[in-house]
Formats: sequence, C-alpha cells, structure tokens
Amino acid sequence: MSSQNLKAAAVFSNHMVLQRDKSICIWGTYKSEPTNNVITIELASNKTKTTIHEGTWSAELPPMQAGGPYVMTITDGIETITYTDIMIGEVWLAGGQSNMELKLQDSKNGKEVVASVDPTLSSKIRFYNVPQQSYFSEDFYTVEEATSWELCTPETCGTWSAVAYYFEKNLATTLDVTVGIIGCNWGGTSASVWTSKEYLEKDEDSRTYLDEYEKEYSQFNSYDEYCSAVEEYDAWYAIWQKKVEELYATDPDILWSKVQEIAGMNRWPGPIGPKAFFRPGGLYETMLSRVSPYTLRGFIYYQGEQDDCKPTIYGKMLRLLISQWRNDWKDDTLPFLLVQLPMFINQEEEDKKNWPQIREHQMITHQTIKNTGIAVISDLGEYNNIHPLEKEEVGRRLALQAFYHVYGMEVPAYGPIYKNRIIRENSIELRFEHANDGFLVKGDSIIGFEIAGENKEYVSATATIEGNRIFVSSDEVTEPRYVRYNWTNYGPVTLYGKNGIPMSTFRTNRDA
Repeated sequence: MSSQNLKAAAVFSNHMVLQRDKSICIWGTYKSEPTNNVITIELASNKTKTTIHEGTWSAELPPMQAGGPYVMTITDGIETITYTDIMIGEVWLAGGQSNMELKLQDSKNGKEVVASVDPTLSSKIRFYNVPQQSYFSEDFYTVEEATSWELCTPETCGTWSAVAYYFEKNLATTLDVTVGIIGCNWGGTSASVWTSKEYLEKDEDSRTYLDEYEKEYSQFNSYDEYCSAVEEYDAWYAIWQKKVEELYATDPDILWSKVQEIAGMNRWPGPIGPKAFFRPGGLYETMLSRVSPYTLRGFIYYQGEQDDCKPTIYGKMLRLLISQWRNDWKDDTLPFLLVQLPMFINQEEEDKKNWPQIREHQMITHQTIKNTGIAVISDLGEYNNIHPLEKEEVGRRLALQAFYHVYGMEVPAYGPIYKNRIIRENSIELRFEHANDGFLVKGDSIIGFEIAGENKEYVSATATIEGNRIFVSSDEVTEPRYVRYNWTNYGPVTLYGKNGIPMSTFRTNRDA
C-alpha cells in the first residue's frame, strides 16, 4: 500500500524478494515538509532509522539469511507503509532487448508450461517487471506505482521473460531458496539506450550514438513538430502492422521484400527524439535508474542484436554498460552473466559477418572483465527468426554460469573455448579450455573451420580431433597462419563439449 506523503520506491511491494547475506537498501521519497524528519524501517527483528533530505530518504537494513515470509513497515510516526509476504533469497536483474523480453507464453511450449506451472513454485520464484516507459509522461509515476512483485501462477507468469523464468527456476530448485527477478528490458534497444549520457560521452566511439541522435532530432524545428511526427508515425504503424500480420497469417513463408512491397516500406522504429525508446541514455533514465540500487546478487543480460550496425565497437559499449551498472549499484564485483548471440540471418539477407564480431566481443568481455560469465547458445538460433523460441536451454545455461561463477559449484558450465594455437608444417594445432574430456560432434562431419595463410584469404578447412586438440588444414593453404570457426552470421553448429554445450565462435587472430 502507499500513502500521501511517505512513499517507498515502486519496486518495493508485497511478495517482494530481498537479497540474502547482503545489506538491504531501502529508499523512497517524502512529498511535503515532514513534521518528523525521521523514518523508521522494520523487517523481522531488524530496525533502522534514517532522515529525510530534500524530499528523499534511504537506509540499509543488516544482512539476513534466506527465509520468510516477513513483514516490513516504514513509518514517519504519522503514516505507515506495510509490506507483507516478503522473502529473503536470491535477486537478479534481467536486462537486454527482445530475446530477454520474449514472454514465457510466446516461447517454445510456453503456453503448456504456463498452464501447468508447478504449484510448489508459486512462492518459490517471483517476478517484478519494470514498466516500459520511454519518457517521463504525465502518468509516468501513476503507471509505475501500479506495479508490484508477482507470484508464479498460470495467471501471472505467462508475461514474464522466458529466459529469466527458466534461469530462476533452475536457481530456486537447486539452491532451495526463493528467487526473485527484476525484468528490465525492451526489444530493439542498443546498449547505448541502457547507458547514461555521461558514460557515453567518455569515449569517441560511444559518443557517436549521441551525435547521431542530435543530428536526427535537429531536423525538427521544434518539440511540437517532433510530437506531431510521432503521432503521425503511431497512426501509420498501427495500420501497417495489421497489414503485415494479415500477410503472414495468409502465407507464413512470404518473403520480407514482398511484405514491404504490399504493405509499404518499414518505417520502424519511428522519429527519433525525447520520447523515443531507442534514444541513447533514455531507458537508463526511465527504467534502469528506477530500480537502482535495489540489492542484487547480479545481472543476466541478453543483448547485442541492435548493435550489429556497429560491431567493431560493441566491446567498448558492453564494457561501459557493465561499468555503469556496477557503479550505480555501488559494487564493482557484481556478477554479470552474458548470453552470447546465437546463429541468425534473415532470408534474403547478406551475411555481413557482423554477428560473429559481436560474439567475439562478448567472449573477450567475459575473458577480460572480472566476475562475468557467458552462456554460449550458437546452436539455439533459428534461420529467418531473430527471436528463437527455445528459451529453456538458454535459462539453463545461464544458471550453470551462475552456479559455477557465483555459487561456487563444480558444474560443467562451458563448452570448448579457444585458448591458443601452434603452427605446424602444413596445419594448425588448436588448444582449448574446458575440453579435457574431448569433443562431441553432431552430424556427419565437422563443419565451420576455415584456414588462411599470410594473405588472410580464408578457405574451407578440414578439422581432425586428437584427444582435446584439433588439427586444421587445407590442401589449398600450404603455409597456414590463421584459423577461424563459425565466423558467420548463420551456419550449422557441429562441435560441442561432452556436456552438450557448443564451441564458441572464434578466430586465432583478431586482425585476420
């Protein structure tokens, strides 16, 4: 419940999950001049006090072990806020774009999973969705205050992130604690959207997102002109999208070029300006910052598709984002678990080999930044579908990363990851981490290796497995120097670890 003057941040509600074994941050606002400047917060047997400063307040409760349900009260001595059914457990934030956003009910077997959700999970896994608001509209705070934590029931969990659902289900089952997810994601968003303008200004490459925004927005003579353009676009899009849906309903295999020929050219995502969800720094302000610094165990993050237009700088963007989020949560050690992009290409689309560059940057980020993990899912992509429906395995592989890196469990969390190479007389020997047990080949043969000499002109290569090493060669390259594997937007995935997790995309030299 809320009150007239005293308010806690919208992310606090009945059924919430608070992070175990860490100091618990609570914060909020005070509308008018307080009669009593002291706020008292009680949770179970813990009590703390804080003062109101310029209309805001914050406090920390001492760490607690997993348990509950508990009741929390927040009072100024006149007004009291009470929250019930609070559990102490594990809390993660699920960030990213559409593949993190994709709803459980829309995923593979999702409707059946939702309808038959295990009743024992009802209070064991919980979810809070940050409302998708792209700017501070007149009803921004009303919409935000209407949100709350949800229990897992057939009536609620269908709209949860599918990846996050399977991730927290694995955690809750294995750790035997209540797990809560804060969903903070929006389809079609660049990493720049989830990073503050101040951080984007730090580097000339990341600053290009701001420069391009200013250039596009400056084409409007006024804010009112921009708003009129948004209204026109919204009306057009509603009609256009209906036509598109009708075309696909009639012919699911219709070519995208034919769809646009009939329905009209795609104008998504619309005019760029202060209301646009895709403007740099926008959702950082209107979504991420609204739940910061809610005490967490860590982040899971599935994003990168929208940045394939600038693949060479994605590593910088990802490092900036991780630094920003950890700084906002005042913890440089917060775990950050990435989902590496899968195989994907649209029908009629040229393979620009920009997605393997994104995958490479994701892997390098994992290998060079402390307390990060990576779920390799190259085998879970779909041709002509940027939103692959298999999300259960994505969540499971993320959970394996959490068990391995965060909870100290000895689990097979990785497939083979390239380590180094030795140049032989007419072949290249490759060595790998997480391949002590050797490799698993799916299909009739190993596909995806290419080899090149000093000219860096790659040709298809033969790969031979010898224990935990792979030898790559080609009759066309007598003096080999470089190897790459699955350096393509979309292609077959044939090499795995014995645990069924695929080998990640790699190249032996980043300049070749």
